Amino acid sequence: MELRLLRYFLAVARENSFTKAAKYLHVTQPTLSRQMMDLEDELGQKLLNRETHHITLTPEGMLLRKRAEEIMAMVQKTEAEFNSIGENVTGDIYIGGGESKAMNLVADTICELHQEYPDVRFHIYTGVAGDVMERLDNGLLDFGVLLQPVDIAKYDSISLPIRDRWGVLMRKDNPLAGKESVTPGDLRELPLICSRRDLRNKSVWNPYAEWFGGYFDKLNVVAVHNLVYNASLLVERGLGYALTLEPGNNIARDLLCFRPLNPILESGSSVVWKKYQVFSKAAEVFLERLQEKFSAPGGRE
Repeated sequence: MELRLLRYFLAVARENSFTKAAKYLHVTQPTLSRQMMDLEDELGQKLLNRETHHITLTPEGMLLRKRAEEIMAMVQKTEAEFNSIGENVTGDIYIGGGESKAMNLVADTICELHQEYPDVRFHIYTGVAGDVMERLDNGLLDFGVLLQPVDIAKYDSISLPIRDRWGVLMRKDNPLAGKESVTPGDLRELPLICSRRDLRNKSVWNPYAEWFGGYFDKLNVVAVHNLVYNASLLVERGLGYALTLEPGNNIARDLLCFRPLNPILESGSSVVWKKYQVFSKAAEVFLERLQEKFSAPGGRE
């Protein structure tokens, strides 16, 4: 399968039109249409639903779109790495992580490195642990910042000296807002908006099950989220209470408040990267800086 065909396919998927995609690619519409038929023949699957004035993707087409985007991102990353080879520290560093306090430490390191190496460019991807790990495994990220609990045995890692506190985001006019902290009993029958992290993942320690105890399997979960800002919009509208890490300043503080869990529930974070990873010069320098600042004596964990 040629990269050129993947570029053509992504253009058709984006434009939903052979005519518009052909104009963007500077090829003729019949040529593009024939190339897509050849691609379908090569894969043995129908990728496009061809309507009179509109193109849509089949389920197989949507799968190829996801894979093609990953492949093209990897090609761009590889080209950038080779272009940066030399004595000077230049190039791109790809970092993924969630909305946690740990990202403050990473942001500090990024800014310090930028002062020394202004030609290094940083790409930040925000997502939950599963998304970050998938992109790490596929080579789309150099580093991931993962919130515990998560199984990081297949990665090399550095623990960060910071912990995030769990609690409940609620409206200020809610009766629970008058309490300094929230107990499992307080949340027993309330509508909860929970993180998309798999609360029933048996492969790692589940802090929620331990904290809620006998209430865990009876929680009234009305919605799930992966980023707290979007969850806060639902809380504002009275849908429920968001079980989340202590948020930053991007939520409506005039309408909402955060109350920590009692007993206290906290999570640490780690910077991880693939074992035996071959880094670009820029990523290598970034890792060295992280190790200098945060590694315990003896180096990598």
